[in-house]
Amino acid sequence: MNILTGPNTAGKTNIVEAIYYLSLSRSFRTSEDVDLIQKGKSSAEITAVCEEGEIKRKVKIVISESGKHVFINGKAISKISELSNCMNVLLFEPKDVLMFRDSPKTRRNFIDINLSKKSQPYLDYINRYNKVLKERNELLKSDKVDPVLLETTTEMLVKLSGPIVSYRQMYVKDINDILIKITRALTGVNGKLEINYKPFVDYNEDFQKNALDAFKRAEERDLHAKATSIGVHREDFSISLNGRDIGQFGSQGENRIVALALKLSPYFLIEDKDKRPVIVLDDVMSELDQAHRQRLINFVKKFDQVFVTATKLEVEGASQYQIKKNEQKEVF
Repeated sequence: MNILTGPNTAGKTNIVEAIYYLSLSRSFRTSEDVDLIQKGKSSAEITAVCEEGEIKRKVKIVISESGKHVFINGKAISKISELSNCMNVLLFEPKDVLMFRDSPKTRRNFIDINLSKKSQPYLDYINRYNKVLKERNELLKSDKVDPVLLETTTEMLVKLSGPIVSYRQMYVKDINDILIKITRALTGVNGKLEINYKPFVDYNEDFQKNALDAFKRAEERDLHAKATSIGVHREDFSISLNGRDIGQFGSQGENRIVALALKLSPYFLIEDKDKRPVIVLDDVMSELDQAHRQRLINFVKKFDQVFVTATKLEVEGASQYQIKKNEQKEVF
């Protein structure tokens, strides 16, 4: 367990941001890579050695105004999935407490990112779906929409939707099986915590027909809006605690604990221990009382590698680093 402390919030965040960047080649703080380049510099660079069992890989990422380049063992890669297979990171940051009250996209991203890391076929389906979705939306924006081409792209979307919905249902079930245990460990209280996933069309033997019918009913609306209004890219899920929707009725404390439990759950769904993710908890302790803070510390000690940022935190047996401006100083 590694603890990064110090009054300089930006310094601590920059370090865990770099760790997260090694997983997805993107920041959790900004959507613009150029924002990661220090003022007055022409580029930024992240280097790391990632170990998976006895396998060691050297990762290097160079960011400049012209773009970014990712290298694994000195070889440039073209697919981000290659980087994700090399380095997996689970992050909890302060804004995650709002994930159940945020837009559906936030909750979909949680499922899509973590499921894609667990299943290469799911990542392939999502990438192909998004490509066809882009084609369909471009077609809908045409001055004159070709009905035959629209029908063809719709059929392709439906064909790809079935496996995506099936994967999501199975993944949600797997998470639900362990969420109660995680929440109990973090709170000391027994409670029923459950993700409620409702696909745009129920997944059964009639899925293809029902999905095509749903797209047909939405076609006039899509033509008017010039965008695809239904589908797996618009789906959402909610999460309930003891039958109450957390997003609507949960307190700030309940939202924090439940979000933390949810963000940690994918760790336990990866069967190969060598491929389990690095855990990053950015400023998670400040809003927890002493009892919940201690329960969280006891829980995360079970993980192989954890980075925790805090203004001040001491944990027996942990490696602690005090972060100062432009400096990383090892305390003990």
